[in-house]
Amino acid sequence: MTRMWPPGGGTRRPLAPRVAASGEPVDPARIGQRVVRRRAKGMDVSAVAAALEEARFDARQDSRHEHLADDDRGRAELAEWERLHQLLAAAAPGTVYDPDADDVVQAELAAEAAAAATREAELREAARIAARADELQALRELGTLEQAEPREGDEAVRDELTRRAGGYVQGDVDAWLA
Repeated sequence: MTRMWPPGGGTRRPLAPRVAASGEPVDPARIGQRVVRRRAKGMDVSAVAAALEEARFDARQDSRHEHLADDDRGRAELAEWERLHQLLAAAAPGTVYDPDADDVVQAELAAEAAAAATREAELREAARIAARADELQALRELGTLEQAEPREGDEAVRDELTRRAGGYVQGDVDAWLA
């Protein structure tokens, strides 16, 4: 088998420059898993075994370099190749890897969707609180705060107004809310 120079040039590919979406943390291990899954799509057990050997070679090479020794992405790629090899070795002969049929991938996608929905709900709630705080602040400045009716969730709005005031508890807002 012919090796590429530098060693491991075939397993790990450089990432295209990418800007993370706002609030999305960059996780090198997660990136490594996704790269492996994309590469492995359509591979049979022998092709995955060859890729696993390349990943093991890369890991041995990386362990010799201090700046690569703590490479989360490399470890995650190796672990994913090992998992896929075990998955296909236990499957019927001739089975090829399909991420759409991989229970682990589907569980991760479901968890990511649930987390995204939770983040979206939190953002909507924070926007609602900020808008209500703006409304109450405007009424306060007009001197008509007492005429407004408190709503469910205004305790969070009070906390937002207090935060905006630098921690100063505003007596008129407290009296209105009570």
